[in-house]
Amino acid sequence: MGERALKIAAWIVSLLCLAPIIAVGFAAASGSLDTWNSLMATVLPGYAFTTLKLVVMVGIGTGIVGTATAWLVTVCDFPFRRTFEIVLALPLAFPAYVLAYAYTDLLDHPGAVQSSLRLITGWGPHDYWFPEVRSLGGAAAMLIFVLYPYVYLLARAAFLKQSPTAYFAARTLGHSPWSAFWKVSLPMARPAIAGGVLLALMETIADFGTVAHFGVQTFATGIYSAWFSMGDRMAASQLALCLLVVALTFALLERAERGAAKRFPAGSRQEVMEPHRLRGGRAVIAFLACATPVAIGFAIPLAVLADMAIGVGKSPFSPRYLGYVENSLTLAAITAFVTVTAAVIIGFCARIAPSLASRFSAAAAGIGYAVPGGVIAVGLLVPFAALDNFIDAWSRDTFGVSTGLFFTGSIGLLVVAYMVRFIAAALGAFDTGISAIKPNIDAAARTLGRSSGRMLFEVHLPLLRPSLLTALLIVFVDVMKELPATLIMRPFNFDTLAVQAYRLASDERLNQAALPSLMIVGFGLLPVILLCHTIGRSSRPKKPSIRPPVTALLPSA
Repeated sequence: MGERALKIAAWIVSLLCLAPIIAVGFAAASGSLDTWNSLMATVLPGYAFTTLKLVVMVGIGTGIVGTATAWLVTVCDFPFRRTFEIVLALPLAFPAYVLAYAYTDLLDHPGAVQSSLRLITGWGPHDYWFPEVRSLGGAAAMLIFVLYPYVYLLARAAFLKQSPTAYFAARTLGHSPWSAFWKVSLPMARPAIAGGVLLALMETIADFGTVAHFGVQTFATGIYSAWFSMGDRMAASQLALCLLVVALTFALLERAERGAAKRFPAGSRQEVMEPHRLRGGRAVIAFLACATPVAIGFAIPLAVLADMAIGVGKSPFSPRYLGYVENSLTLAAITAFVTVTAAVIIGFCARIAPSLASRFSAAAAGIGYAVPGGVIAVGLLVPFAALDNFIDAWSRDTFGVSTGLFFTGSIGLLVVAYMVRFIAAALGAFDTGISAIKPNIDAAARTLGRSSGRMLFEVHLPLLRPSLLTALLIVFVDVMKELPATLIMRPFNFDTLAVQAYRLASDERLNQAALPSLMIVGFGLLPVILLCHTIGRSSRPKKPSIRPPVTALLPSA
């Protein structure tokens, strides 16, 4: 493959990634003002206000939980600290909607908690108050305990890179540990923390399964309702445009915070802070602070789902469930291969032909991570449905034969939607691997007469094998969990594990929804285990380490 062909392929992929965004804009603009006015007078203010409240609650919750746990496992020594360094990332394996199904069964009125409460106290159904899990607060709690690892991972990396001398200097000057953390360590880690919170917020506004199950009306549920319940594509497009603007705003803020984090001084890399040993009540508090999010976000829902699945007695090896698994694995495998291939084309083009155009191509392709699956689905279905109708009308007039839904009823368009959504993850893994390959290797391959294509296949791809396998695994599991795009775009009678779990939960058959939910979590554990393994290796302290001065350990005056 020559450089020219590579550039053309990279631009095709980038334009394909931009197509849903452009299509949503055009479709929304082509809608009548009557539709806009109707939305403004009825549902739009409610969607906006509910989405805003959800974003605020999730942002505050993930920021507090993620930052606090990251600080504790980084600078304190207490029982099971090393274990918590790893297991605090495990809730990433749970899609938020699966967590919602587990806690609905556990905390709802007929659930185990309230049933036990009534049995112990003898109270009747109206003799006590219990928090309603099917509420905005319940949805926010589910999202917080699934998404806080974004903040935890980035904040912990920032704390590890900080020079401990600044913290110890503050302690020497009489600041308490809390004051030194608040005035020194936290401001230095702020860009990383803010970046993690913004990533969590982008996932929050894109979430559909959790808010739909709890009956919370946000932009994500509004798009689905407008498309299917009301059959109004213009209203769906205009709601998608509103959500797109919010998502892109968060994406721009996250990029700005990421840039600020890179400019923060990290201090000497040879210095590693010796953790403060906690004893007595403080050690217990630190243990509980780290154990609580792991229990709520992973251990308890896993146990609840397992108990529900065993109680139903459904076999994961029945022909029906094997069909769901086959559909899910087929979509995930095809998408992973296509997405990683597209990422290699774009990333390698930027490597061998660096220019403003190649950087724009990479940025355009990577913008999909900020676009919710429902927006991508609407952005692809509107133009391709029009194309299908045009082809069908032409075929009828010319040959007297109907072609039906050639594009919109196919797996191919769904794979394109997945690729647009997840190519940013593949690009990130590729960039991480390619940055370790020195330019001298490219020069040596050129000197030996290798073309761009041969250099890619003979030199770069063998060296990039670990990074590409990681990218394949991440995209594979993300596709297994994706719900809104699958619900809107899947072919007729082509259900996946995620769709089956959502359908059963929507029919209040939560026990039956446990099995497909558990299978999704099982696949989701694969990249999280890989991530935990990486965390475990990177968290080993490097010598020499420095101990705090004696005055830093004394209480402030």
